[in-house]
Amino acid sequence: MSDFAYHLGELGRNLLARAAPEQTGILSGDNPARYNEKDPIRLWVIQIVVIIGMAQLLGLITPRIRQPRVIAEVVGGLLLGPTVMGRIPGFRDAIFPAQGMVLLNLTSSIGLVLFLFLVALEIDTRLLKRNMRRSAVISLAGLILPLGLGAALGVVIYKNFIDQSVNYGYFLLFVAVAISITAFPVLCRILTELKLLDTSVGITVLSAGVVDDVVGWVLLALTVTLVNASNGLTALYVLLTCVGYVLFLLFPGRWAYRWLAVRTGSLDQGSPTPFMMTVTLLTVFISAFFTDIIGVHAIFGGFIAGLIIPHDNGYAIAIVEKLEDLVTIILIPIFFTLSGLRTNIGLLDDGKTWGYTILICAIAFVSKFFGCGGAAKFFGFNWREAATVGSLMSCKGLVELIVLNVGLQAGILDPRTFSMFVVHAIVLTIITTPLTLFFYPPKYRVHEGPSPHGIKSSESGEEGDKTKPHDAADLDFRSRYTLILDRLEQLPSAMAISKLLQPPSAQPSVTSNPKAAEAGVFPGPSQAISMNALRLVELTDRTSTVLRSQEAEGLLLNDPLVSAFKTFSYLNNIPLSAALSVTNFEEFPLAITEHANESKADLVILPWSRTSQTLSESLDGDRRTGLAPTFDQTNSVVHSELVRKVFMSSPSDVALFVDRGLSLARTGLAEQHLFLPFFGGPDDRLALSFVVQLCTNTSIKATVLRILKTDALSETTTNIDGKGHLTHNTIAPETVYGQQSTETRLMSDTADNVLWDRYTRDKNSQPSDVVAALSRVTFQTTETGRPLRSVVDAVEQQTGPQSSGNLVVVLGRSRRLSPTSNHGELLSLVAEKGSSVGSALPRTLGDVGAALIASNVSASLLVMQAAVA
Repeated sequence: MSDFAYHLGELGRNLLARAAPEQTGILSGDNPARYNEKDPIRLWVIQIVVIIGMAQLLGLITPRIRQPRVIAEVVGGLLLGPTVMGRIPGFRDAIFPAQGMVLLNLTSSIGLVLFLFLVALEIDTRLLKRNMRRSAVISLAGLILPLGLGAALGVVIYKNFIDQSVNYGYFLLFVAVAISITAFPVLCRILTELKLLDTSVGITVLSAGVVDDVVGWVLLALTVTLVNASNGLTALYVLLTCVGYVLFLLFPGRWAYRWLAVRTGSLDQGSPTPFMMTVTLLTVFISAFFTDIIGVHAIFGGFIAGLIIPHDNGYAIAIVEKLEDLVTIILIPIFFTLSGLRTNIGLLDDGKTWGYTILICAIAFVSKFFGCGGAAKFFGFNWREAATVGSLMSCKGLVELIVLNVGLQAGILDPRTFSMFVVHAIVLTIITTPLTLFFYPPKYRVHEGPSPHGIKSSESGEEGDKTKPHDAADLDFRSRYTLILDRLEQLPSAMAISKLLQPPSAQPSVTSNPKAAEAGVFPGPSQAISMNALRLVELTDRTSTVLRSQEAEGLLLNDPLVSAFKTFSYLNNIPLSAALSVTNFEEFPLAITEHANESKADLVILPWSRTSQTLSESLDGDRRTGLAPTFDQTNSVVHSELVRKVFMSSPSDVALFVDRGLSLARTGLAEQHLFLPFFGGPDDRLALSFVVQLCTNTSIKATVLRILKTDALSETTTNIDGKGHLTHNTIAPETVYGQQSTETRLMSDTADNVLWDRYTRDKNSQPSDVVAALSRVTFQTTETGRPLRSVVDAVEQQTGPQSSGNLVVVLGRSRRLSPTSNHGELLSLVAEKGSSVGSALPRTLGDVGAALIASNVSASLLVMQAAVA
């Protein structure tokens, strides 16, 4: 024990005597921006923040000028390089010091390998089967002419700018490849954004781009092989080894990979398991390693690895989704920044240099434009289509920058010629979209699919020609509905409203009787409905959305939202056709409008459900706190603007279904109740006619309350402060249509009275089916000076614990030709209820709908607007 105590004491004394090493942290005065080879991540993080911040900032601008995101990243790299910010004293040494570029270069190389892997996933060889002969000839013409003119251009550039130590033949070959290559990834994005994928031009360009891209990479690999080889025999060995490896990977390698994907169940479920993702990533990096050690660049290994991935059942899309954010948000911007650091526009400091830069741009564009455009004209395209093909095939973008960086690293280009070619890549990428829109605007496009926005998976219902009447009183029976689906949360609401619309004992559709329609007569319960579901998928900068647009047909078959709604429709005997549109969120209203017009929809239905929590939970919480639910908090203001744009532009009648509990109604309830406050105007007449149509279903009853305003309240424009939040907002459209005149006012009032009398006084003269429907409708009239309060009281009387979720308030939006304005009373009601209601709410739902939401009534809303003539 004494020895143990002695040694323990010695250990303690030694520990106390030894001074603790100083911690090299910021608290000790260390500069985190100083490069430390033992801890390089600190500087790397600073560099990443600067790079991503610049790319994201410029990325906010490029979509507004119809440019691909690659332009923002390229320009961001130029701004961070010696061209702009590099001129700031100390900036380059502080943020991008020479000794701190090692880790950034490694990260960039990893990003390039993964990006080329994703590029290969975009290449679907099945595209080559579409118009193979035409696409092959266009691609060949787009290679031969640029290769020839590029080689000729290389002669004069070599004599004026290149050091004679660079191999003359290799330089000519490299310039020829740089001029002839087409940026396939950027091309895909432009075709998708401009909705050209289903046009004959888009299909041809995409197929030709596949061939052009593959041939371009092969030629670049050949160039790099020749440059890296010490002699011709070595170059031959390298080339043969590369060819053998490609054949091995494309045949036995692809078969083995598919076998593994099938055995693990990944291919069946359309998503790779962790084991398959491990195999995939190892294949990518081992392939990159092999091509690099044999003398070809590592990026070719990543590209070839992407060609073996199967596209069945959305499997390739699932792999892209797992990798794309890391690659496109972090790794690729690093590559662009490095390109920008190597690019110095200041080196283009004389007229001769700029003259040759313009010459490079001109030859690169002219050779592609006339080569591909001429071949397209030969195959029967008109001049607009041929010019569009030529403009699209001249696109450069990211692939061109990769090629140029390979040339710079190989010593083929010097910094001056590198900068000249970078400028040419930026210019040709920028002009691609404007030229395409100029030569091929939407009115001249010929779509090979049934819709410019989607691909139908099934067809049903009548397809006869129909002229849309201008007033709800003259509308025929609505049997064709277009239901919009863009979020999974809308599915319960979509099912609930579809079930509400379906008459019992539904049979195949029967053609409407125009004469009966003119008299306000509707067919009976034997009339079935047909539903057309439009699935909207937002187009983003992600590669996966581009792949989704290319594989829309397979995506539509496997989309979980569409599949679930199809099953529901099948079980409820609702004929359903489906379409899919991949488009920018800002163009959702245009996609809806065009689809409704092409499908000859009687009514466009927009489901709008609570997404933050279930209705019962939110209502209980609101009752406990005494606050009404905040509509704008549970439903996006952006989505509200989308709804208003659809209201403003739709050629068909529009119904907005605000689900506040109908989808949660108990199945034991045998009866559905509707309530309609009738003020007048075309929207209210549409709502009244639709309520009568719905009541042909024996399980639906309705109450219609006609509101006659006797003592109009003085209107006020004072905004409510505090909890009301009814402030004026000019960002979104008001969607108030037309100016009222005495004549239009009298015509609208007359139409109100005629329709009301038809259903109340002359109902016995209607056909028996309509008489039966009207027998389930209770008509009431009230005169009041506070119409909104009367509506809220009437709705609250019909809702209770036993009927929660079983009442639907059908109302007109009444943003045009409304007999009276109730905005002043709405402001008072909001203040009285202490509600928190956003300014967009009354502009979206109308004053009546806003009053019901502000009053927290336990009822769903069906807000209807008649088609705007």
